[in-house]
Amino acid sequence: MLNRDTLKSLALAGMIALGLVAQTHKSHASGLETLTVAGGCFWCVESDFERVNGVTEVVSGFTGGEVSNPTYKQVTAGGTGHYEAVQITYDPSVVDQRRLLDLFFRSVDPTDAEGQFCDRGESYRTAIFVSSAKEENVAKAAKAKAQADLGQNIVTPILRTSEFYPADAYHQDYYKGTKLIITRFGPKRQAAAYNAYRKACGRDARVKELWGSAAPFVGT
Repeated sequence: MLNRDTLKSLALAGMIALGLVAQTHKSHASGLETLTVAGGCFWCVESDFERVNGVTEVVSGFTGGEVSNPTYKQVTAGGTGHYEAVQITYDPSVVDQRRLLDLFFRSVDPTDAEGQFCDRGESYRTAIFVSSAKEENVAKAAKAKAQADLGQNIVTPILRTSEFYPADAYHQDYYKGTKLIITRFGPKRQAAAYNAYRKACGRDARVKELWGSAAPFVGT
């Protein structure tokens, strides 16, 4: 049988161990960084980047405009200045900003200034948002490399970060949703509706046409 002193020692050791685990978790969480990009339909960009090792969360939303707390209807109607965008949270010890931007450029059509694929208008344009000179330099280098690799002019702007407004819950993780909805393809679960939309919009076909085997998400 353990005596009282032994039990107290074990309890103290357990508390110290728990404290170290909590501190390690806190330090790890505080080391996460974010990157905001616009690449057309945010469902698609969210779907792509949630597959990337080191990415912990991707949130669909709106940014770059002047209207506070915009709705999806307002943004897609135009006139708000907002882009459909995603905020990517990632662990920089696993994947860095440059790698994410290399993936981003090769997952969109950065030569199109009027929208992306079948989605047209200001809210569907591409953009990268930065909050420091360091981030801006990384973005410029990624853009220059993508332009050299593609051999075409890239029109994706690099903009200063502004308020990011998450879209409502309906749009988060839409690509894997199970809710039954009515679409132009008939009644479908959200995930099936998303796949039908993505194919009909020609996203992967155009990205493959542009980037070939360098396209990171086509066919995965």
